[in-house]
Amino acid sequence: MNVQLFKDLCEAIGAPGFEYGIRELIMKEMQPYADEMHVDNIGNVVCRIKGKSSEKSIMCAAHMDEIGFIVRHIDDKGFIRILPLGGFDAKTLTAQRVIVHGKKDLPGCMGVKPIHVMSPEERTKMPAVTDYVVDLGLPKEEVEKWVTVGDPITRKSDLVEMGDCLNVKSIDNRGGCYMLIQACKSIIDGGNRPDYDLYAVFTVQEEVGLRGAHAATLAVNPTFAFALDTTIAFDTPGSGAHDKCTELGKGTAIKVYDGTLITDRRMVDYMVQLAEEAGIPYQRELLSAGGTDAGALQKFSAGGSVCGALSIPVRNVHQHIEMAHKVDIQASEDLLALLFTNLTRWDWSWEHKERSLSPKA
Repeated sequence: MNVQLFKDLCEAIGAPGFEYGIRELIMKEMQPYADEMHVDNIGNVVCRIKGKSSEKSIMCAAHMDEIGFIVRHIDDKGFIRILPLGGFDAKTLTAQRVIVHGKKDLPGCMGVKPIHVMSPEERTKMPAVTDYVVDLGLPKEEVEKWVTVGDPITRKSDLVEMGDCLNVKSIDNRGGCYMLIQACKSIIDGGNRPDYDLYAVFTVQEEVGLRGAHAATLAVNPTFAFALDTTIAFDTPGSGAHDKCTELGKGTAIKVYDGTLITDRRMVDYMVQLAEEAGIPYQRELLSAGGTDAGALQKFSAGGSVCGALSIPVRNVHQHIEMAHKVDIQASEDLLALLFTNLTRWDWSWEHKERSLSPKA
């Protein structure tokens, strides 16, 4: 795999509503492969790749925003109060480094009341995200030269290779962006084309409510849709067999269910069949809570789209130390390329039987 590209994507900045850093990188990577490319009003990068037919359309969405924070207040000593942009497990924020993106980027660290001066009652309580302050090591006057209320804050974490795994912030969902970029490159470089016009869309503001995907789906109105994201790999000590959702190193995750989507059964069968034909390792994903852009892709196309989702299993999701396995990343990329180029092989009509999808004779 292209570890350098994966690193660049994950380390790039782009909190919800402030995706300018990651957007620039993605547009540079997609420029040689897109027949058309534009940024829509909400900030999505929409890349059209002409297919073998324009009779139908495919939309594939990978959100490019990462969870982050926004500056809420600067106090008299220069400490920054924050609001979250996306969901955090607050206990994971203690002593972590961040970058405040004001008139210039400033390194900072997250802090809460030291345990040494907490009361017994305070020690038993979990901190809230809003209990944390960002310390820039500067007085108020200096902070206010560079930082304004409303500026974004992102996490600081450099990619580290750990065995067969990659460890860094924002694999959710720069891993999905990587998957989409690489699959498009694979098809075009291989002299192939998707079956239908493909709209590769790198969406904004997924972490705060699927907003970019909603807007883009209304514009594209796809027949077939795929969402690319990460999912929970709870395969660490303390997990039960039914709790794992997915495991690292077992292959790409074909989504069956999450909090926003019951995947079209025809699509699940299609994905599984292609993975098995190509010998691509896969696992079925059922996520009891949370969702992806697929929730918007499925229902905001006129009449609904035939929608599916691929996920990269990740440990420590929404932390500074997200971890993914190279086998799973490669499997996701390989299967996605096949999904774009085999749609016409299948009968997508509804049939009144348990498994409604069957290969054409």
